[in-house]
Order: sequence, then C-alpha cells, then structure tokens
Amino acid sequence: MIEKPHHLPERLGLLSATAADHFLTDDLVKGVQGHGGVDLAGVVEPLPEDDARWAVEPLRDLVDDAKYQFKDNRTDADGWLAPRLHATLRLTRREAADRSIWNHLALAVAPDYVAFRHPPAPTRDGGAPRINRDRFKGAPDRQCFSRLWWLAEMFRNAGDYAPVVTACSNQDLVHNALRMDLIDHRPTAQALVRTLERKVAGTGREINGLMAAINTAGATLVYDALAPDEPREPGALRRWIEEAESAPPVPRHDLPTGPDEEPVPEASVMALTEYFAELFETAPVRGRAIGD
Repeated sequence: MIEKPHHLPERLGLLSATAADHFLTDDLVKGVQGHGGVDLAGVVEPLPEDDARWAVEPLRDLVDDAKYQFKDNRTDADGWLAPRLHATLRLTRREAADRSIWNHLALAVAPDYVAFRHPPAPTRDGGAPRINRDRFKGAPDRQCFSRLWWLAEMFRNAGDYAPVVTACSNQDLVHNALRMDLIDHRPTAQALVRTLERKVAGTGREINGLMAAINTAGATLVYDALAPDEPREPGALRRWIEEAESAPPVPRHDLPTGPDEEPVPEASVMALTEYFAELFETAPVRGRAIGD
C-alpha cells in the first residue's frame, strides 16, 4: 500500500517528464510501495519563492481530507476535490498547461492519493494489476490532478463552482469533455451541465452519443453565433491570483468562490441546452432505436 511520502517538499516545483520516469518504479505502479521523496528533491526545478501559491501544505491537507471523506466511494472525490484544488492552486491557463507542475504534485506530494483514486487495475494483456502511469505523468485529461484542475476551469461559471460538481458526477461526461475543443466555449460547458440536470442524457451510452453529436454538429455550426458569450476580463483572474497570498484555506463543507468574472449569459445557456436536447433525439446511441 502506498503511503504519504516521508519527506514532503515545502513548495511545489517543476519535475520534467524525463526526471519523473526514474520514480515511476514497478513497486509504485503496482501500488505496493512509494518512495521517501528525498532523492526526488534533487531533480526538481524550483518555482519563485516569493509566490505563496506554491505552498504544499494546503494541497496536502486537501488530499488527506478527500481520502478520509471518500474512502468508501473514490469516484465521488472528483466533484469535491476539483473545485477546491482549482481555488487553492490559483493558476493561469498557461501555467496549468505545464505538465511539470502536475508531475511534481503527483509524485512528490501525493502519490498515495493517485493510488487511492486510481488503484491498480488488471492490464489488457492479463498482467498483474497496475496503476496507469498516465495518472502520475500523462496528458491533461488523464493525469490525476491536472484533469481535476481543468475540469474546474472548464465547467465553472465565473466564480460559481456548482456546475463543476454536477459535471464530475458523470464520469462519461468527464472522459469526453476534456478532449473536446468546444468545451472551451463557456455556454457549451454550461449547457452540458444543464443537460445532465434535466436528465436528458444520463447513461454512459447516452452521454457518449450526445457528445459525438455535439462534436459533429460543431463542425458545421458555429456555437458562438447561436450562443454568444461575454468576453472575459483578464483583470478579474489576475486579481484572484494575487489574492492567493492572503486567502484563507478553502472551505470543506461549502464550495469556494472562483474569479469574479462575468457569468455565462443565461440566454445563451438556455439556447444551447434546447439545441442539445434536440440533437440528442437523433444522436446515435448504441442499443437505442432512433425515436425511442
């Protein structure tokens, strides 16, 4: 069983993919034993010391709380941790796109959480159960922590994280959403959440069919014309990031508050929600006859 590293860094850093490979041992991916963390510290590139955002303790406290609270249902941890991780680790999108910071978080700070949330599973060739290496060091839609941060970034409605919780309640939506360029269109993200809330589509097959239809329609329909969005005011995000130094720990029972941006226009969300419901009527859902 992988436990919390004996040596925790005080601050986040950048761990390159090449350096990370050395610490993805067989024992680690089999979920047998982690590492102490001391050797890892020597290959990490430090981040600016005058930036309070890189403190490890608030992040470590979050994953400890998530492990305790969701020990009986690990999947549910996503909806709890995603908004709180996003509000604790206040990043620009450019910063979040650097996989090195997520490598460090997964391998130096919380490898035990990676093993908790994504435990060893049988391999396709029938080999011994292993943790997918992508959960430690992988693409943004696969890596344990980057996927949560980006889900919160894509599905938050300005400072409101409630839609993030709804989105995380359906793993099929999660798996599809981060692979779609369209999800960066805020009304599309919010309309998908409304579709879930209305129970237009709920099963894995239904969600997969709807997402395929939305993606195909998006090739010929400019969603921004059907559902325009408000332009983002970069100053709101900048101020929110600057406030990280004085921000208290994120609440555990209530949702945190994100950047004070303009919310998505309600008329645009409603227009796309209705459009997606119509799309779903003819979406290719495996096992369903058209018109059912």
